[in-house]
Amino acid sequence: MVEPDSREARTGPVTTDSVIDAVGPRLRAQRTRRNQTLAQLAAETGISVSTLSRLESGQRKPTLELLLPLARAHRVPLDDLVGAPETGDPLVHLKPERHHGMTVVPLTRRAGGIRSFKQLIPPHWPGGAPTPNTHEGWEWMYVLSGRLRLVLGDHDLVLGPGEVAEFDTHTPHWFANESDEAAEVLCLYGPQGERAHVRARPTTK
Repeated sequence: MVEPDSREARTGPVTTDSVIDAVGPRLRAQRTRRNQTLAQLAAETGISVSTLSRLESGQRKPTLELLLPLARAHRVPLDDLVGAPETGDPLVHLKPERHHGMTVVPLTRRAGGIRSFKQLIPPHWPGGAPTPNTHEGWEWMYVLSGRLRLVLGDHDLVLGPGEVAEFDTHTPHWFANESDEAAEVLCLYGPQGERAHVRARPTTK
């Protein structure tokens, strides 16, 4: 194991080679996550199918010229493709997580109080009929892109970009992405009794 305080070990040829070797599988995983073919990615980035295939298999060394358009196409930071070392600042280096088929990016690190997340919800997720549930807390959901179906009590809503829902999670609720495109949603979640405060207009002086 490389010691974190050893600069020489971090930058030596073995570590560099291992980072480069890991780029191909990362690229393949990102493309697979988006359910995209090599031909589709080639059309989006302008990089040939053969070059993309060799990058993913490790037969072609990755360069900045190739990785930048791929990072833009996959909508991820360049660090995610090359496995850059952590900065030590959790506000800068955020770790996406997978939960029940969704990609969830925690935006806060504290254990208590209101927490924030960004959720990337794949098309036609989760499938099947609504199965509302209840739990302790208060939730606030803001759609950044795509469309989100929200079943909330007796209401069945479809939220688009810029629309928000705020609700007590004791109310039976369920959400889904029934469209052909991924949805990106910003979520705030707080314990019962701790909720976001929405100001509709500036305070009059």
